[in-house]
Amino acid sequence: MQKNDPDLWQGELPRPAQDGHKYDRGHLIVLGGVDMTGAARLTSEAAMRIGCGVCTIVSAPECKDIYLKGAPHVLFEPYEQLRKFPLHLKDSRRTAFVMGPGAGQHEDEALRQAVLGAVATRKPAVLDADALNVFADYPERLFSALNEHCVLTPHEGEFARLFPDLDGSREKRAAAAARQSGAVVLLKGAQTVIATPQGDLVVNDHASPWLATAGAGDVLAGMVGGLMAQGMDVPMAAAAAVWMHGEAALRYGPGLTAPDIIQELRGVLADLL
Repeated sequence: MQKNDPDLWQGELPRPAQDGHKYDRGHLIVLGGVDMTGAARLTSEAAMRIGCGVCTIVSAPECKDIYLKGAPHVLFEPYEQLRKFPLHLKDSRRTAFVMGPGAGQHEDEALRQAVLGAVATRKPAVLDADALNVFADYPERLFSALNEHCVLTPHEGEFARLFPDLDGSREKRAAAAARQSGAVVLLKGAQTVIATPQGDLVVNDHASPWLATAGAGDVLAGMVGGLMAQGMDVPMAAAAAVWMHGEAALRYGPGLTAPDIIQELRGVLADLL
């Protein structure tokens, strides 16, 4: 078990080449919800702030105007049907994806099929929130599809729904969940635990109580996805994002809201790169 610290991953942080272009820095695809549209917008903006070159929100056609009124540097594509979301990952320049923030559970089976199809591409993936909750009654369907390129980012409630039989310390439960699922597990909390299927454990207590605010998890999902889209090793991307998420919150201090984390990332990155 290791304590999360920049010494673990700072040397692996993506750095843009002087002669590079935006697609060299990765293209993240984010599934956008129909009702809670702010979540995907936070995820996308966090991904780009952390260095991802391009980000596209894919959502229902009726959401086009809402998403296009967001950050002008975030693109939008409509899906034909939710279950066909994986079709938007075919382009080889689309290097990672995030599913779950604000997704809702109005079309449970369609969302399950979308997640399973997307994971089957074996592109680096962050599965958060409702992308996990829809498998609460079907965990083996998810676990049989997951691979080492996936990061699950549950908080305690989501974790308990997906892994109801696990008990013990947070470290023990996260480690068992990673072995059981075959994916990297990022168990969020005041002390966040990152566990790999191979048994590696990183524990993070570099955080602020002000992170207990709506949208902070969506920002974290975007940070992890943005780093992976740039080619960073999956467990190291998770560890780096968690530490920088906490550092941004500590720098901002009282009164923090989710967009403030994104704004503070510029200074955090400047000190690390």
